[in-house]
Amino acid sequence: MKQQWSVKDESFFGIGVYQPKTEHNIGTLWRSAYVLGASFIFIIDGKYKPQHSDTAKTWSKIPFYRYESFDDFYKALPYSTQLVGVEMNGNSQAIRTFVHPSRGAYLLGAEDNGLPIPILERCHHVIQLPGEGSLNVAVSGSIVIYDRIQKWESKWS
Repeated sequence: MKQQWSVKDESFFGIGVYQPKTEHNIGTLWRSAYVLGASFIFIIDGKYKPQHSDTAKTWSKIPFYRYESFDDFYKALPYSTQLVGVEMNGNSQAIRTFVHPSRGAYLLGAEDNGLPIPILERCHHVIQLPGEGSLNVAVSGSIVIYDRIQKWESKWS
C-alpha cells in the first residue's frame, strides 16, 4: 500500500544570509528562526561565531550550514526546495500577496548591499516587505518567517 503524505507533513523551511556583516544581527535572526520553527539556518560567504543574541543556542538545536559561495549553497539545496530571495527591487512581489512554497529556503542579503542581481536571477521567487526603506536583517527575516507561519496556519486550520 502506497503511503500518502499531506503537503503539511512534507513542508519545511530554512533561512539564511548572504555575506552577513553584523554577527549580532545574525544571532537574533537565528533565535527567531528557531523559536518560529525553522528547519535549518545558513550563511553564504561569511563568518559566524556563537552570539550572545542567540540565547537559545540555535546552532546546537537545528542544522546550521556555512557555504563558501552561492554556487555551493545552490547545489546543496534540498530536492524540490524553492529559493525565495528577500530584496527591495522593481521585480519583487509584495509579501502580502505571496504564497509561500511548501519547501522553502529564504535568503536575505546584508543590510548594506542586499542580494546581487546574479543571485536574484537564480531565485524561484523574490519578495519584498512593505515600506520605503531597508530594515535590519534580523527584523526582516523574522517578519518573513512570521508571514509564512501565519499563512500556513490559516491554510491548515
